Amino acid sequence: MRRRQFLAVTGALALAGMTIMRPAMADDTPQAVVESYLAAWNAHDSAKAAGHFADNVTYYDASVGTPVEGREAAKTGVIDNFLNAVPDAVWKMKGSPIVQDGRVSFEWQFSGTNTGDWADGAKATGKSFKFDGASIFEIGGGKITHQADYYDALGFYKQLGLM
Repeated sequence: MRRRQFLAVTGALALAGMTIMRPAMADDTPQAVVESYLAAWNAHDSAKAAGHFADNVTYYDASVGTPVEGREAAKTGVIDNFLNAVPDAVWKMKGSPIVQDGRVSFEWQFSGTNTGDWADGAKATGKSFKFDGASIFEIGGGKITHQADYYDALGFYKQLGLM
C-alpha cells in the first residue's frame, strides 16, 4: 500500500513539474491576427488595434504616399485619426482573404459618418460615406509588420463633400 502511495505521489509531482509547451493556437495564424485587428477597429478600440502591430510596423496608405513607421505613429496618425473622425466606423472584409507565407490580402468596405474633426484640421462634415478598398498585410511573430491600403481617396473625399 505504501509503495502505491509513494508511486502515486511521485508520479503526481513529476507531472506537476513538467513544462508543458503551449501548442500553436489558431489565433496565432496570420488570418486570425488580421481578423482580430479588424474586430478591434470595429469595436473602436485604437489601443487594442495598435496592439496587433509590431513595434517597427510600416503602415502605407497609397492615397497619402508616405509610409508611417512604428506602432505609436501608426496608432495616432492612422487609427486614432480615423476613429476620432468617424466614431461609428465599420470595416468589413469582403469575401475570403488570400493567405500565403505570412501575408494576408483581401478586399474590404469601410463606412461610417464623419462626425469628428480630422487630424489634419479638416472639420467634420456630418456626412455618411461608404467606399471599397484592398489591403495587404505581412505578419511576423503574431504581429502585423506591414500594412498597405489601396482605395479611391477621391471618391471618399467627394462623399464627404471635401472635393
